Amino acid sequence: MFEALQSRFQSIIRTLTGRGALSEADVDAALREVRLALLEADVNFKVAKAFVERIRAQAVGQDVLKSLSPGHQVVKLVHRELIRLLGGSSRELRVADRPPTIILLAGLHGAGKTTTAGKLAYRLRRRGRRPLLVATDLKRPAAVTQLETVGRQAEVPVFAQPGAVDPIAVARAAIAEADRSGHDTVIIDSAGRLHVDDELMAELRRMREAIAAHDVLLVLDAMAGQDAVAMAERFHRDLRLDGLIVTKLDGDARGGAVLSVVEVTGCPVLFAGVSEKLDGLEPFHPDRMASRILGMGDVLTLIEKAVEVTDADAAAQLERKLRRAEFTLEDFRQQLRQVRKMGPLDTLIEMIPGLGGRMKGAAAEMDERQLTRVEAIIDSMTPLERTQPQVLDGSRRRRIARGSGTSIQDVNRLFKQFEDAKRLIKQVGEMERKGKRGRLPFPLQ
Repeated sequence: MFEALQSRFQSIIRTLTGRGALSEADVDAALREVRLALLEADVNFKVAKAFVERIRAQAVGQDVLKSLSPGHQVVKLVHRELIRLLGGSSRELRVADRPPTIILLAGLHGAGKTTTAGKLAYRLRRRGRRPLLVATDLKRPAAVTQLETVGRQAEVPVFAQPGAVDPIAVARAAIAEADRSGHDTVIIDSAGRLHVDDELMAELRRMREAIAAHDVLLVLDAMAGQDAVAMAERFHRDLRLDGLIVTKLDGDARGGAVLSVVEVTGCPVLFAGVSEKLDGLEPFHPDRMASRILGMGDVLTLIEKAVEVTDADAAAQLERKLRRAEFTLEDFRQQLRQVRKMGPLDTLIEMIPGLGGRMKGAAAEMDERQLTRVEAIIDSMTPLERTQPQVLDGSRRRRIARGSGTSIQDVNRLFKQFEDAKRLIKQVGEMERKGKRGRLPFPLQ
């Protein structure tokens, strides 16, 4: 989503850090570019103006221009203010002293509120909680059915009362049921509208007061642009929001809504929807997002993604194989599948400091289709061929190419890359045995 903003900011950074000295005019010129980049990203013009003015005051007022590396100091100020603009620090969901914890999701139709409810429930269930989804959108056709479908996919029960007309009564009954059945979290999917209206706000106010929600979260469509700011302001004024969940962050919108809404409402973003899949809901970390926008990477999120898809025993077994140079194409296929579980390749590359900007073209070339082709080639082999690729003669390679829908050249290229990797692994193992290195030069867990 922030691709255009990333590109502009990284260009500004290169200009600032590429000079040995900066004048006040240089800083003003750079900050004009920053303001223009924010406006082009659909950031509210008042927010963009205040952002630039804060940086200018600090850059001129703290002798930054007289420092040994003024460019880097200005970038540091931009990074710090960007973190502030994104909310300052991340916040977890509140947990009630006495269960159940009650979470009320609010938002307009089309923002992804019902799907987000399922994603949140799925996330909590995987972390040992016992959530209960509650259907209180009683006016939209098939809203209850949609939540029940999402609940089945997430393997989370859904509380609904067919024929009910009072959403507040349904919510109260659901909380009582959660208390009886041992559910520690209640996620209420409230009613929505195509546009904000007084009837909806009045219903949600009564709902909040009646159920004493621990967190009232606005589900916000990142594609909504400047309309999102006015809408979020109205919800916050009437409901006293506790936080935001931004959906469709993987879309092609310019991203200014996220930056503007946090600044205008003062509410933190707790989660971001990054895909349509059930596991496509991630905690929002302002410092990590700011680093990614400025091309500084996001190693912590990359590690968390790796840990989620990595089995510790399998990783230890793989490390032993690597040390003995026993790595096979079967092992390679398993690792490839784990990498693909972590998300799109270009997103992963962005998280590696220094690679995001340099490898945009490479990531585009090495897209998901290419990874699919590699996996198809390995899938077309027999178990013997995966573990003992030396048996592969010309006729076997032709059969594999036909079976995988690729060319013989693609098959030969894969084997050459695999053999090169094995030779490198063998050299590392020999260096270890001679005591030149204490460990492998790359992390496995």
